[in-house]
Amino acid sequence: MASNALFSSKDGIYQSITFPIDVPSVLACGAWLKNTLCVTRHRQAYISPLIGDLDTPQARIRMEETAFRMCQILGVEPEIVAHDLHPDFYSTQFALAYAEKRGVPAMSVQHHHAHIAAICAEHGINQPVIGLALDGVGLGLDGAPWGGELLYVERGDFVRLGHLAQLPMPGGDRAAQEPWRMAAAVLFQLGYANEISSRFPNQLAAKTVVSMLQRNLNCPLTSSMGRLFDAAAGLLGVNEIQSHEAQAAIQLQALAESHGCVTPLARGYQITPDNTLDFSPLLAWLMQCGHISRGAAVFHATLAAGLAEWAAFSARERHCRSIAFGGGCFHNGLLSRLLIHHLAGMNLSVLSAQQLLPSDSAISLGQAWVAAHR
Repeated sequence: MASNALFSSKDGIYQSITFPIDVPSVLACGAWLKNTLCVTRHRQAYISPLIGDLDTPQARIRMEETAFRMCQILGVEPEIVAHDLHPDFYSTQFALAYAEKRGVPAMSVQHHHAHIAAICAEHGINQPVIGLALDGVGLGLDGAPWGGELLYVERGDFVRLGHLAQLPMPGGDRAAQEPWRMAAAVLFQLGYANEISSRFPNQLAAKTVVSMLQRNLNCPLTSSMGRLFDAAAGLLGVNEIQSHEAQAAIQLQALAESHGCVTPLARGYQITPDNTLDFSPLLAWLMQCGHISRGAAVFHATLAAGLAEWAAFSARERHCRSIAFGGGCFHNGLLSRLLIHHLAGMNLSVLSAQQLLPSDSAISLGQAWVAAHR
């Protein structure tokens, strides 16, 4: 759909995306990380410049000021306020307070639904799509951290068709910063708990993590693709502790691209009867892989093959021709290219981010799309 810069302010450039129909006026408050806001008016959705992570008072004040300024400049009184499902996000708390003060409904939108809805909004797609939502984390309808999701999305509604096999996160959010913990979780699941301390001799918490896994203490289960990348990086010895977000995944991609094309690992994944995509065989192979760049390449190739088969099966079942890619893992150009190649060979079309990024900065647009269609 058409996109243009609406106006400039001290915040930066605001983007506009045209919807295929008139929609109610919505204020969508985005996510916690990479926060943006979205305001709809008639057929237009206006997305703010990146506000950033809402973990500082300055960012929260900037978010509030941006919300008021956008509504004022656009002459909009929101009829609906949309927000993430997570109750602890500042964006959620702001949305609820804003809606209550004005006597308008507040609507929660599940994080990964919003990722796929943002792609639908960009492309003006009202028809059902199969959504591959791959990212670090987002609160699921069951209260668990999701992040590797296969969804059936139709306008304001979605069905979770399947997810990646869950991995424990020893230490909770800390495991997202320390890939060795995710590798330890894989070793534990595969029956190699006795190797954790010897594989990670520089990690003083290794024995504690083994105990946590054995006792299932502070080890929430996640279906996150981001954590699967972390586990692979830890198993290959690429990265044990990250200095910034997605560092391990970026390093894995660079190593895979330096190695070049490989074939997927034979029987490197399985799709269970309940439609869980399980890469345990691939992870077990990575444990023994002595060539880091080849391991990274095989990891990417096998992920793409498994994800494509998984999505294509549901597309046939649901009579869908389009697969929508949403979530920060699609910043990985290698994974995206391999997936598109597989899906094109299955006569399926791919919808991906064109005007916005696939990351959480597009969540507000997806929230607005869902709220407008409900």
